[in-house]
Amino acid sequence: MDPLEEVLRLVEVRAERASTLTGHGDWALRFPAPDGAKFNSVLDGSCVIDTDGLDHPITLRAGDSFLLTRPQEFILGTSPRSTVQPASPFFRATGGASAEVGPLDQPVTAHLVGGSFTFGRRARELLLDALPPVIHLPAHAEGAGMLPHLLTRTDKEARTGGLASNLITEHLAVVLLIDVVRHHLTQQPDTTGWLQGLRDPVVSAALHAMHADPARRWTVRMLADVALVSRSTLAARFKSVVGQGPLEYLTRWRLELGAHRLAATDQTIATIADAVGYGSEASFALAFKRELGAPPGSYRREARKQD
Repeated sequence: MDPLEEVLRLVEVRAERASTLTGHGDWALRFPAPDGAKFNSVLDGSCVIDTDGLDHPITLRAGDSFLLTRPQEFILGTSPRSTVQPASPFFRATGGASAEVGPLDQPVTAHLVGGSFTFGRRARELLLDALPPVIHLPAHAEGAGMLPHLLTRTDKEARTGGLASNLITEHLAVVLLIDVVRHHLTQQPDTTGWLQGLRDPVVSAALHAMHADPARRWTVRMLADVALVSRSTLAARFKSVVGQGPLEYLTRWRLELGAHRLAATDQTIATIADAVGYGSEASFALAFKRELGAPPGSYRREARKQD
């Protein structure tokens, strides 16, 4: 299985209903920190986004999108010097579906569609922490050619609220999320992590093999054979690109799969241990506590409380 696809399934990504924002004249809104992640796309006009972690505000033009991956406030407006107002009251008046801001008798300076993503409990460790605080997807980026059609459809569904419109906008938003992550991978060649491993043909082959059959008793030699390189080449390349060795990565991934099953199923710990590649419940429990900080039984009870 594609590792990115599998991680997105495991973190249970869900898109909330999209909303629209229309700005007239000079305006600026401060948005509260999202629980998961937040996106906005500019359909017409332009604006800037500013938030912690940026060296300077990013200018967004028609067709541009951004993804905010941290739970932090951000500002959208016509310029960094605009007077900032809280965004919530503008959306509260329409039940969150749309908002208009600025002097309504002045021309529209920006029209945006946006939404939020929510995730399961392990999303930050598995995905969000591997991404920068803000990812900017320009309209001219490779692979963004279909975005205008996607965004126009999202805007229409958000404004008209037709049959199953929520479901449509949720799926379209997830497509946008994947496009943003893909773009990020092409722009960050010097960073490390499992996402970067997907760009490297040798490391990617090993990642795909481990994700396709995580319970298999993999060795570095077996993974090297899959990648068509020597054992030493795979070990060095994997460590350099991902930041940890292949078997270290495999151990962590098996435990993440185990954590998901503990939270989402009623399978016994012994059954889960066997399914993710551990020879005994005891060895699984020992590794689980060492890596995730709690015994499997305690983790399951706490996960059930949160649900």
